Amino acid sequence: MKVIVFQLFENQFGVDVSQVRSIERVVEITKVPRVPSFVKGVIHLRGAVIPVIDLKERLMLDEQPLTDDSRIILLIVNGYEVGAIVDAASDVVDIPLEAIEPPPQMMAAGVDMKFLRGIAKLSDQLLVLLDLDRVLNTEEIEQIFEGEGLGT
Repeated sequence: MKVIVFQLFENQFGVDVSQVRSIERVVEITKVPRVPSFVKGVIHLRGAVIPVIDLKERLMLDEQPLTDDSRIILLIVNGYEVGAIVDAASDVVDIPLEAIEPPPQMMAAGVDMKFLRGIAKLSDQLLVLLDLDRVLNTEEIEQIFEGEGLGT
């Protein structure tokens, strides 16, 4: 499995590279009314208007100000393009499937279990693998897009 590795606080997370369109520097985010609090607004990028979420807030982790290392990972989730703010994006790694274990029964890295795909044991660290289809389910995405007329 090939994953993009990114950081939220001191923890390393990963998502399947097939769901990542690009990694961008943080640009100005325009606030949008009547969306869930984890939706920070929208950005205009390469002719498209893209909603942006704060991944830490969505995963119910503490908030932290943006830094020069902060990035927006453009993700394709259930056919929609969504930006996710992360503290840093560091690497693309190949993970052997046998190195991936189901999430432990208790919460890993303070993240709600339903958002986890598994935990990968790498030689020098543990990598929390996110299930993006659960982090943003279809109903939430449609509410963000259709509730504000963003279209697809």
